[in-house]
Amino acid sequence: MHSLSARLLILTIFFVMLAEVLIFLPSVARYRVAWFEGKLGAAHLAVLALDATPDGMVSEMLRNQLLSHVDAAAISVRRGPARLVLSTDMPPSVAATVNLMETAWPMLIRDAFATLLRTENRVLRVIGRSPKDANVVIEMVVHEHGLHRSMVDFAWRILLLSLLISLITAALVYFALHRLMVRPMRRLTENIVAFHDDPEDESRAFHPSARGDEIGVAERELASMQDDVRAALRQQSHLAALGTAVAKVNHDLRGILSSALLVSDRLETSQDPSVRRITPRIISSIERAVALCTETLSYVGKERPALKSEPFSLAGLIDDVGADFVPEGTETEFELANEIEPGFEVNADRDQLYRVVNNLARNAMEAGAGRLTVTARRNGKRLEIDRLDDGPGLPPRAVENLFKPFDGSARAGGTGLGLAIAGELMRNHGGGLELVETGAEGTCFRAYLPKV
Repeated sequence: MHSLSARLLILTIFFVMLAEVLIFLPSVARYRVAWFEGKLGAAHLAVLALDATPDGMVSEMLRNQLLSHVDAAAISVRRGPARLVLSTDMPPSVAATVNLMETAWPMLIRDAFATLLRTENRVLRVIGRSPKDANVVIEMVVHEHGLHRSMVDFAWRILLLSLLISLITAALVYFALHRLMVRPMRRLTENIVAFHDDPEDESRAFHPSARGDEIGVAERELASMQDDVRAALRQQSHLAALGTAVAKVNHDLRGILSSALLVSDRLETSQDPSVRRITPRIISSIERAVALCTETLSYVGKERPALKSEPFSLAGLIDDVGADFVPEGTETEFELANEIEPGFEVNADRDQLYRVVNNLARNAMEAGAGRLTVTARRNGKRLEIDRLDDGPGLPPRAVENLFKPFDGSARAGGTGLGLAIAGELMRNHGGGLELVETGAEGTCFRAYLPKV
């Protein structure tokens, strides 16, 4: 019952039966009217026998035969002022009157079902125009049991015919929809489940049909999506292997460079002036290489660092960054201005947020800024931290490749890992990092966290 096929079958039968019911209601009402009209026509023919006699009278035996033929107790025919009556000696009392000249269809349907469900044999006075002549008005007194029996027989015939038509129609519609919709959808579903189990198995690739409807579009889009996912998985696998290799190479290279840095420190004490002149450049180059290895290892070393959220003072964290931040390799004075209120607290991983602020500060310093201002505020459902520097702004290439490792650097020889790592750490908190503005007057980045 939970499958699409079973629901489709039940809905098809239900709606076909509903359509048959809507047809059945006026059909029963029309049958009742036709039954009365047939009686009115027979009554008109019966009364014509009176019109053929000189005195308008017939024998009692002929009268009873004529009334029995119509199955009526009394008949009255009016044409203009003339009136002919054919009746038994003691007509029964009338229980209800049916006027076929004034009744609307809703009333006809209601009366038809009342007659169909009624068991008592009432006497009805029926008024209507003759089917033989519209100028003739006929009244007759009849018993309702004949109409009831005839309508019950008709209702059973209609019901059985409706059931037969419903079953045939439902079966045809069901098999047509099952072939056109259910089977293709089942094929799609089974392939999606199989693809989920092993997306890299080429044998489970979906082969779309040549249909031009919506299901055909879904089939082609599914096949295209599976190709894209397989390509992405292959690329991810290659990148993972490459990342592991890079991490190993960088780890070994950092050890080699650290040893080289220790050895190069001794060159500063050399008596040779030329050696002492080139030693700072050698040491600076080795330090940049070590920093590159460290950043690369930090980026590829973990899939996602675990969060250790706790409440702490954001102003205190900025002060710690300012105290620990040393602008190595530059003679420019660099100031980190903390404009956050002392009581401003956040709930986050302090170590990760420290890395974010430290990376942003280092980027500002390396871009040539002399002052970095940090502010914070609560804005609706999130907490925003802005860092504004007075540097020369980001070049267009850096803006286009922002947050892309190895592509988004604003300076020659940079890796772009600082912003990439900072953005990843903010996303790990459920927030993000975005560029607000950049230009000749400086650059503003905004880090935001969900407000808790």
